Amino acid sequence: MNYILFDEPETRLQLKPFTFIRPIAWIRVGILTIAEKWQKYLSTSGVHALTEGYLQGKYPLKTENDNLLINSTVYPSPELIQEIMALTPQEALVKDQQVIACRLAPQNISYPIDKQLFTSLKEAESQVMRLTNLTDIFSHNGQQIREDFEIITRGRISQPIEDKHTIAYNPKNIFLEEGVKLRACILNAENGPIYIGKNVQIHEGAIVKGALAICEDAEIRLGAKLRGDTTIGPGCKVGGEVSNSVFFGHSNKAHEGFLGNSVIGEWCNLGADTNTSNMKNNYNFVKIWNYAQKSFVDTGKQFCGLMMGDHSKSGINTMFNTGTVVGVNVNIFGGNFPPKFIPSFSWGGQENFVEYELSKALQVAERMVERRNLEFGEEDKKIMHEVYKRKLPFIVQKENSN
Repeated sequence: MNYILFDEPETRLQLKPFTFIRPIAWIRVGILTIAEKWQKYLSTSGVHALTEGYLQGKYPLKTENDNLLINSTVYPSPELIQEIMALTPQEALVKDQQVIACRLAPQNISYPIDKQLFTSLKEAESQVMRLTNLTDIFSHNGQQIREDFEIITRGRISQPIEDKHTIAYNPKNIFLEEGVKLRACILNAENGPIYIGKNVQIHEGAIVKGALAICEDAEIRLGAKLRGDTTIGPGCKVGGEVSNSVFFGHSNKAHEGFLGNSVIGEWCNLGADTNTSNMKNNYNFVKIWNYAQKSFVDTGKQFCGLMMGDHSKSGINTMFNTGTVVGVNVNIFGGNFPPKFIPSFSWGGQENFVEYELSKALQVAERMVERRNLEFGEEDKKIMHEVYKRKLPFIVQKENSN
């Protein structure tokens, strides 16, 4: 059986800026990306993406004679997988009028999915949990850490905590992969599991509270304070105070400063003493920019910080207001609060922004990726060219206070 995770155009808009350079299923929520979750649950070596054409070069679509297509916003569960595997050709599994999965021949596969091809619909009996908007990424993160922890560690034994100066509370709820280096830190797993990936370093004085994931090759700096429901993605370097936030991977917040209820894409850098506000002084719900509606929308949440797209950066002492959305390849610096929505390829601070030239942005991206001994390849450059073509002009968008 061939497994394909398909995107929906309308949901891709809802999840920008993080879907500018990746299919939905390559978003990290919990320890794993959604694609990695499905690989684990399906016991398969790989899943494929059906998404916008400009992304298919980096995320190629593979079809076979028999294909199971699964909605990329859906988190897997054993019960749901049982229903999906029972589908017959050209049958779709639906929940609340939403297509959850379908089984199609290769000639019937297109983006977006042509729902006219289904010969029958079956209502899902299982509970279905989906990622449908930006705030879901951090809101769902705690539960997803717990579920990922269970499937990753099942039947396995953690590496021991050998550092005699490290304190572990509820150590049975802590899992260390090979190569982890701990030095005089505190690991508190009383309120949720702590997963520490291969070759992670946690330096002296760091305090880590579950539920929390620190993925492969990440580094937690001296005296860091990591609160629950937080994920530090692969290769990240993080210090200061972080609460209920998600770093996708290879991003840095190496210095002091607070980050709460936030999502940071890949290859970002937060300068020293960058701080985010995650709650309004009047305790009202936070509004954030919505790419689909092209306006600020109410999140229905009292806590919401920074949504920063890939390859974006902030200078020292940057202050982000509640519910700030930053696009791809944005360079922010200077005093005072920058605007609450900053489109991709913008350069500046407060209200004085200019276009961030594509050639310069690509140079910086290449340099940052090369520092990690990775390659910023031709497909990555093609994707950046496409995002640049789609960028919005910089106009200070005023939030409606009503």
